[in-house]
Amino acid sequence: MQTIIFLGAAALLAARACWQTVLAVLNRTRVLSLRHHPPESVFRVMDRETYDKSVDYTLAKNRFELWSIWYGTVILAVLLFSGIVPWFYHNLFESGSELHILNESLFLAAVYVVFFLAGLPLDFYSSFRLEERFGFNKSTMGLWISDQFKSLVIALVITVPLLSLIIWLIIMAGSLWWVWAFALVSLFQLVMMVLYPMLILPLFNRLTPLPDEELRQRLMNLADRAGFKARTIQVMDGSKRSGHSNAFFTGFGRFRRIVFFDTLIEQLEPRELEAVLAHEIGHYKKGHVPRMLAISAAMFLAGFALAAWLLETPAFIQAFGFQPEHAGPGPALLLFALLAGVVAFWLSPLMGALSRKHEYQADSFAAKQLGDVQPMIRALTRLGTENLANLTPHPLYSGFYYSHPTLMERIGALEQAAEGKEKAPPPA
Repeated sequence: MQTIIFLGAAALLAARACWQTVLAVLNRTRVLSLRHHPPESVFRVMDRETYDKSVDYTLAKNRFELWSIWYGTVILAVLLFSGIVPWFYHNLFESGSELHILNESLFLAAVYVVFFLAGLPLDFYSSFRLEERFGFNKSTMGLWISDQFKSLVIALVITVPLLSLIIWLIIMAGSLWWVWAFALVSLFQLVMMVLYPMLILPLFNRLTPLPDEELRQRLMNLADRAGFKARTIQVMDGSKRSGHSNAFFTGFGRFRRIVFFDTLIEQLEPRELEAVLAHEIGHYKKGHVPRMLAISAAMFLAGFALAAWLLETPAFIQAFGFQPEHAGPGPALLLFALLAGVVAFWLSPLMGALSRKHEYQADSFAAKQLGDVQPMIRALTRLGTENLANLTPHPLYSGFYYSHPTLMERIGALEQAAEGKEKAPPPA
């Protein structure tokens, strides 16, 4: 059984890396094939010079992606199959005859630190080579180092106590520990939805009230008409790190806030900003947030149930070099976490399809709120141009990786909806 588990994990890891490579190559081939003869619709969105630059950006990201796939696969393979992690655990963190909760938590945290450090070269290259080459990186070396340090510290401060509580539940709550652990993690997520914008986000970005009073009132009026009560509209200084732009809302109830990147404020006209805000409100009004939270919760519950079963299966950790008679819950939880991402990859098309459906619905909601599809189309066009979006991805690639429909798909859906409305017969 141990051999089957070992070979099965290796096969899953290799299959994911190979399929990711196939997808990247397919995407690269399609973009290259259309580089000199793109669809005519492309030039409704970008001029030739911008389109060529977007192709260069896509191809540069593609080369980096191929390196990242195999770099990450090698790191994960070393951790899973080399025997280094079991040696690390049994020599430095093994608790002996008595289980020490903190030892198990620190072991998991230590492996997380290794993963974090291993990812720094990729993050550095992405920011200071790839993104900077195309004018998107605005971060300094000092700011980047500060961000990495704060991210690591915050993650450890949060995860070590959380892991300790989960391991304590494994010890104290018996065979149904996974139900209590699921409840704990769900409560933690809800609390973080409130605390993150209040305590953690300000450690990285400055949030200030929207200074343009006329624009602020215009956006708040739109929110009121749409039935979305927000405490305030804030601007985040995203431009100190990147030229990319975004908008989102955080929290819930009286803690709800609307946040715009300062780059977004600079790039869009007021009517287009209304469209972006209406789109974000559309996600709320259509129930997308609770729906995705419910799906996430169901996956967490299934994951905890599977982890509970694996904890009762000594052959699982033994297949990777751990000694079950001298191991606490840490090794099984670690192996489950490492392999969960490999398995979840194959579910990404399902989650992506649902997310893209939500985006279409939010676009439609925005158009209805404004009574016109053009502000949404102009906003999407401007953002696609400013961010050098790939206008011609391979369908398989976008199906696996895109949480949003492509720019041309979104514009096409909006125009089709507008034509349908214009052609609809008048009410009797």
